[in-house]
Amino acid sequence: MSEATDPAVLETTIRAAIVVVSALCVFCSYRVIRGPTDPDRVVALDAIATNVVAIAVLFAIQTDRGLFLTVSLVLAIIAFIATVAVAKFVTEGEVIQ
Repeated sequence: MSEATDPAVLETTIRAAIVVVSALCVFCSYRVIRGPTDPDRVVALDAIATNVVAIAVLFAIQTDRGLFLTVSLVLAIIAFIATVAVAKFVTEGEVIQ
């Protein structure tokens, strides 16, 4: 029942996923630049951060190195903190009271 996965298919799929996620980053950067509102820009920056984490995870799978998973976790934590700080700045006008 269980068939071995062809490494060439996995490699091609991962490369295609990296290209797609990179294209999504470009589309989100357009939204960051054009707006139209500040909340739109914050959401687009958060989407870019999520896409960068996805690229790091895909690269970890492609190269079979666990270090990139640690890097992706750190990036996700930093992106979350940055999103919360920017959202607080947009709503209240200051981050630290």
